[in-house]
Amino acid sequence: MSKNVMITGAGKAVGLGFNLVLRYLEAGDKVVATIRKPCPELEELKNHYEDRLTILTMDISSTASVQAAANELSKKFNCLDLLVNNAVSVSPDCDKGFFNANLDFITRTVDITAVGAMRVIKAFYPLLKKSDVTALIMNISSEAGSISKCYRTNLIDYGMAKAALNMATMNLYNTFKDEKSVNIFCVHPGWIRTDGKPDNPAPLSSYEAAEILRLLFEKKRDDFEGHRFITNLNEDYPF
Repeated sequence: MSKNVMITGAGKAVGLGFNLVLRYLEAGDKVVATIRKPCPELEELKNHYEDRLTILTMDISSTASVQAAANELSKKFNCLDLLVNNAVSVSPDCDKGFFNANLDFITRTVDITAVGAMRVIKAFYPLLKKSDVTALIMNISSEAGSISKCYRTNLIDYGMAKAALNMATMNLYNTFKDEKSVNIFCVHPGWIRTDGKPDNPAPLSSYEAAEILRLLFEKKRDDFEGHRFITNLNEDYPF
C-alpha cells in the first residue's frame, strides 16, 4: 500500500533528502519534499511524477513558516504516514577546532538541526495522528551526535546539534509512547557521499543510502521497545 511521506531538506540533488524523495517516488508513494529555496531538480521530478510529488517551501528556523506550511499541506493531505527530518545546517567553521572556531555560529546550527526538527514535528503532528497505520518519525542524526563515542576535536556545532536532536528524539518518544499511534527514532544514515564527488572516500552514494534507509524505516514502524538511536544497518548506537 502506498503511503504519504514527508522529507525535509530535499533541495540538494546530490544530498540524502533529495534521494529519499526519489526512492519513495520510485516505490510508488506520495511524497512531500520540503525546501527553503527553489530546486530545479525537484521541479524536474515534479514534471515526471506530477501529483505524487508535492513541493513545500518552509524555513524550519521559523515557527510561523513551519506552521504556515503545515496549514497549506493539511488542505491537500488527509494524513502523513512517515516524516523524515533530514534538514540540517553547519557553520562555516565546522571543520575548525575549539580555539579557532567562532562559537557564535553554534546557535544557528543547533536551532535549525534540532529545534527545527521539533518545530516540524509539532506543526505536522495532527496529520501524523490521522494515519491509518503507526505514523513514523525518523530524525536523521549522525554518529557525530553520540556523546559516549565522541573522538573529534572539530565538528563542534554539528556534533552538538545532532546530540540535541537525539535528546529531542528521546523526549518525544517518552511523550508519544503511551498512545502508540506515533513512533520515533533517530538514525545514523551511514557514511555518504553527500557532496556527490567521485573522489569522496565514503562508501555510499546518497541514492544507495536512501534505499537502505527506506527499507529500514518500514521495519521499525511498529517497534516501540527497541533502542531509539540506530544505524542504517539497524544496529543500536550509543547516545
